[in-house]
Amino acid sequence: MNEDVPLVFLVAGEPSGDVLGGRLMLALKQETFGAIRFAGIGGERMKAQGLKSLFPMEELALFGLAELLPKLPSLLRRMKQTEQAILDMKPAAVVTIDAPDFCFRVARRVKKANPDIPLIHYVAPTVWAWRPGRAAKIAKFLDHLLALLPFEPPYFEKAGLDCSFVGHPIVESGADAGDADRFRAKHNLESDTRIITILPGSRRSEVTKLLPDFKGALDILAPRLPRVVAAVPTVPATKALVEEAVKSWPLPAVVVEGDQDKYDAFAASEAALAASGTVALELALARLPAVIAYRIHPLTYRLYRGLIKVRFVNLVNIMLNRMLVPELLQEECRPSRLAEALGRLLDDPAARQEQIEGVAEVAAWLGQGDTPPSRRAAEVVMRVIHAREREAEQAGLA
Repeated sequence: MNEDVPLVFLVAGEPSGDVLGGRLMLALKQETFGAIRFAGIGGERMKAQGLKSLFPMEELALFGLAELLPKLPSLLRRMKQTEQAILDMKPAAVVTIDAPDFCFRVARRVKKANPDIPLIHYVAPTVWAWRPGRAAKIAKFLDHLLALLPFEPPYFEKAGLDCSFVGHPIVESGADAGDADRFRAKHNLESDTRIITILPGSRRSEVTKLLPDFKGALDILAPRLPRVVAAVPTVPATKALVEEAVKSWPLPAVVVEGDQDKYDAFAASEAALAASGTVALELALARLPAVIAYRIHPLTYRLYRGLIKVRFVNLVNIMLNRMLVPELLQEECRPSRLAEALGRLLDDPAARQEQIEGVAEVAAWLGQGDTPPSRRAAEVVMRVIHAREREAEQAGLA
């Protein structure tokens, strides 16, 4: 491709960043009518958009201290390799995506070596939740930040860092496009069968902690809920564990895998019981009333509660600044409380409608129904590139 076409260097260090990167690359192609080049580090989604990854993205996966130490020399080499590639290529912009442990270290080095290369980071650190001092630190080396949540920019602008809200990628997931009839037909469920979605998490540690309490809640509810079936979306890492667990449930359970079946289950369901996490936003987009639960080690919980600056764990509640979606955490995450909260959603149409109306507001704030977040991110990236080009031209004329 013509070397006069802007080159964007992207760095993703984990699967979620690869999804963001792939969507951003597609949006940049659309924004520039294909007049753009890419280099950097990414996974399969970014490769599908034409990226030739400098090295396998999986090498950047960081785990605990025991896993990190043996990999540290290799990670340091990859960090240096990435920095040198950026300095050699002199891209029109660098876009680092999440993975701050790696990305911020590379960005600092590049800024020091060549401050003329615009550095953009995609996914703002959660300074509103904990460690607010990070905003001032990253403002020293980043040129622009792409935020997923509408309330984030002021935290960084106060520290002198330009920040744009572009919308949450979850609105491009398809969570709001499930097909209830397709779900019932695929799983041979009659039209009068009541369906609830149960989401015990995507990690084995979550599933093993939450499944006993979830089963206990269903034991309490099942006798007064005839013709109810549980839809249980899962992932490959926990599917066998979940399939074994549901055999002892007091009501029929359909274990499903993959986004389409999950979103179809949302569309067919009356309510959900879910582990805290990104799925809470998917449920909000699907307008499915839910109860959110979570349980971690008590010592870990006490440590985090001392550091976290927000009242809620669910982003829906955080954004509304009120408890719309019930959160049952730690000692509150027990069968009787879960059954009470879920039962209210199943029995009380007013409670269901209150959630549906509240989450609709949150979905709009996240960018649903507006320009897709990836396209908004692409627009900002191109604005930063064009602004830097104008600065260079003016400096050359001076």
